[in-house]
Amino acid sequence: MTGTALLALIALSTVGGAHVLSRSRWPWSMPRAGIALWQALGLAWGTATIGALLGYAVLPYGQGITGGIPAMLSDDAARLDAPHLAALLAGTGLTAVLLVMLAYAVVRIYRARRRHRALLALVANKSATVPGTLVLDHPGAAAYCVPGMRSSKVVVSAGTLELLDSAELAAVLAHERAHARERHDLVLLPFASLRQVFPQIGLVGRCLDSVELLIEMAADDRARRHRAPRELATALLRFAAARPAAVPNGALAATSGGEIAVLARVNRLMEPPPARRRVRFAALAGATVIAVAPILLYHLPG
Repeated sequence: MTGTALLALIALSTVGGAHVLSRSRWPWSMPRAGIALWQALGLAWGTATIGALLGYAVLPYGQGITGGIPAMLSDDAARLDAPHLAALLAGTGLTAVLLVMLAYAVVRIYRARRRHRALLALVANKSATVPGTLVLDHPGAAAYCVPGMRSSKVVVSAGTLELLDSAELAAVLAHERAHARERHDLVLLPFASLRQVFPQIGLVGRCLDSVELLIEMAADDRARRHRAPRELATALLRFAAARPAAVPNGALAATSGGEIAVLARVNRLMEPPPARRRVRFAALAGATVIAVAPILLYHLPG
């Protein structure tokens, strides 16, 4: 089987794998390994799909992708007929669309966060009772972080200070600081960009929802290193009952994902799933193989 056929098979397999993984619950016991597997599937789908198209386009040169593209450029694609030219246009077009949409998502979120930070400078205040946190004078429940390289902000509302007791508030703040520290926004960015490219495909939306839930669970795990799980669980239930407003664009909130996701996280906090080291190792090893295999196939002839 040629490299091009293998790349096409991997591209199809990643779609099937994403469908299965989006309906699986075992990643809830190891959210970081699950996130790594999702990232590997996304990367493999992109590189394999583009590789299959480009591999078919340069098939007349018989040198694989890495050898065939320079050979094609050197003779101005003289050997390519209409089907191979169409594959070349599709491969380069898909590459351009994915890169442009990713760049657009980065710029859009950067601008939204910059505007929101400017707004926070005007309407939010620092509080001695919650050091390192900005407080909005708003009666509704709100708690979120605005990520950034050097300017991440954790924001709570006055309504949140009234809603939660001190232990619950500390647990929520630990959760939000975990988002900022581990830069979960960067994990979400490619999946959010992919949904913009394929907004009508339900599987893409389910992939984003699954990654969002795993990110929240990873932040929960980080928070419970310092706080009792019950504190965060009761805080989440109070937030869900208070029906907090939607968070600003580009921010990450403790109650992201809706009521069903919150209930799943509460159940997980109260009854933690058993840690399975062998499954975690297999997931991480599988993620490595899935991410690397398509790139290696670029060097295979045909």
